[in-house]
Amino acid sequence: MQHVNVLIIGAGVSGIGAACHLRRNNPDHSFLIVEARPSLGGTWDLFRYPGVRSDSDMYTYAYSFKPWIQDRDIATGESILRYLEETVDEYDLRPAIRFAHRVSRVSWSSDRRRWTARVIPDQGDAFDVSCDFLITCTGYYDYRRGYQPEFAGLSSFGGAVVHAQHWPDDLQCADRRVVVIGSGATAATVVPALTERGATVTMLQRSPSYFFSRPSVDAIAMGMRRVLPSSWAYRITRWRNILIQRVLFYWVRWRPEAARRWLRRMTTEGVGPDVDVDVHFNPRYRVWDQRVCLIPDNDFYDSVRTGKAKVVTDTIDHFDETGLVLASGERIDADVVVMATGLQLRFLGGIDMDVDGTPVDPGQLVTYRGFMFAGIPNWVSIFGYTSASWTLKVDLVASYVCRLLRHMRSRGYDTVVAEPDARATPQQPLMASIGTAGYIQRGGHLLPKQGEGGPWLNSDDYLTDLRFIAWASLNDRILRFGARPAPKAIEETASVQ
Repeated sequence: MQHVNVLIIGAGVSGIGAACHLRRNNPDHSFLIVEARPSLGGTWDLFRYPGVRSDSDMYTYAYSFKPWIQDRDIATGESILRYLEETVDEYDLRPAIRFAHRVSRVSWSSDRRRWTARVIPDQGDAFDVSCDFLITCTGYYDYRRGYQPEFAGLSSFGGAVVHAQHWPDDLQCADRRVVVIGSGATAATVVPALTERGATVTMLQRSPSYFFSRPSVDAIAMGMRRVLPSSWAYRITRWRNILIQRVLFYWVRWRPEAARRWLRRMTTEGVGPDVDVDVHFNPRYRVWDQRVCLIPDNDFYDSVRTGKAKVVTDTIDHFDETGLVLASGERIDADVVVMATGLQLRFLGGIDMDVDGTPVDPGQLVTYRGFMFAGIPNWVSIFGYTSASWTLKVDLVASYVCRLLRHMRSRGYDTVVAEPDARATPQQPLMASIGTAGYIQRGGHLLPKQGEGGPWLNSDDYLTDLRFIAWASLNDRILRFGARPAPKAIEETASVQ
C-alpha cells in the first residue's frame, strides 16, 4: 500500500494552496494530491459559461506567496486557470497529482493511527493510499449537477435548455432570444456576456439581489507597481483591500439601511431612468444576508441601460413549446433557456467517511475553528470565506496545518483531535453568515455545524481569524495530542515528494 505523510483530496484553489504551503514550510513531509477531474482548477475548470470570472479582487483571491501581476484584478476564469497552472509548475506539484482519480471512502484506524483512502481511477483498478494526516479540499457544492427547480411543462419546450454549471461548448446564442433564470452572481455575469455575443437577453428573477459595481482594473495598484517592486506593491494592495473590505462589511452590518440606500443609488445611476428599480432591484433581505454580486466596469448595468438585456421580476407558471408563461400572465418567447438557478450543496464531494468502522454523518459534525471537527483525528477540511475572498482563509488554514504538523513531528505526536466540550453542541450551519441564501436553505443540513461559542464557531472574518488561526496557540486545552506507541512493524511504503 502506498503511504504518504499528507493526503490532499482536490486540486482546486484550496488543494493547490495547501500543497504549496507544505512545499514551502514542511519540505520533509511527503504528500499526494488526488483529483477526480482530469485537470486542475476545481471551480475554474468546471465553470465554462460565457464571461465566467472572479467575484472578488485577485489581490486578495490570489495566494499570499504568489503575487497577482496582471492588470485586470477582476479576472476571467481563463486567467485564473493560467495563474493556478503557473503556481503548480513553480512549486513542482504535477508529479504529486493523480488526475482522474476519485476517492470513494476515507477510513480512520485508531490502531494504525492513520487514514486509508479508497481511490478509483478512471482507467485501471481501485487501490488504497494511507496517510498520517488528511486534508480535504472538495469545496461545498455538487460538481455533478447544479440546482434545477421543477418547472411545469419544461419537457415540452422546443428550444435549448442549459444549466450554467454545465455549459455546452457548441451552444450558439447569437441572434437568438435567451432567457436567463436567476438573479445571482452567475446571472449577472452571463447576461452581459451573452449580449456581447449578439443575443437578446431577458433575466427572469423570482426576487432581486444586491449589486456592487467597480472597475476591473485597480488604477492605484497599477500605479504602485510602476514605482515599487511587484512583491511590495502586491502586499500593500492586498492589505489595503482586506481592510477596505472589512470596514465596508462592518459598516453594512452596523448601518444596513444606509448601505441599502447607497447600493440603490449606484444601481439607479447604472441602469438609468427607464428601469423600475423599486420592482427589479429592491431585495427583500438586508445587505450581506446573502452575497453581494460584483459587477466589473458596469457591464451588467450597461446591458440593461442600453436595452440589450431586460429584467423581469416574476415567477414561472409553466413552459410551452416556444417559451414561458409567467404567474402574471405575461409571456416570454425564447430560443434558449439558461438555468442560473444556483448550487446543490455536497460536503466532501460525496466521499464516505468512517472512524474505526463507524460512519461519519457530516451534518452532525461540529467545526473547530472552521477547519477541524470535534472528535475526528488528523483531519482538516479547508473551507474559505463567503464574505471575503475564499483564498484568504486557505492561506491561513494551510499555514496553521504546517505549523501543527511541525509541532507534532518535533514532539513525537502522531495524533491530534479536537476534544468536544460543553460548547461543541450542533447549532447554526457552517455557512450561517449567508444563511438566507437559497442553496443554504435547501441544503444547509448537509454541512457540518457550528457550536455554541469559542473555538467551535466558524469565523467569516479574516481579521478575527488572524487571532484565532494564525496566532492561535496549539495548547488551547481543546486539542489533544497522542504520543507514538511502540514502534510499528515496518511496512512497505512509497512516499511521493
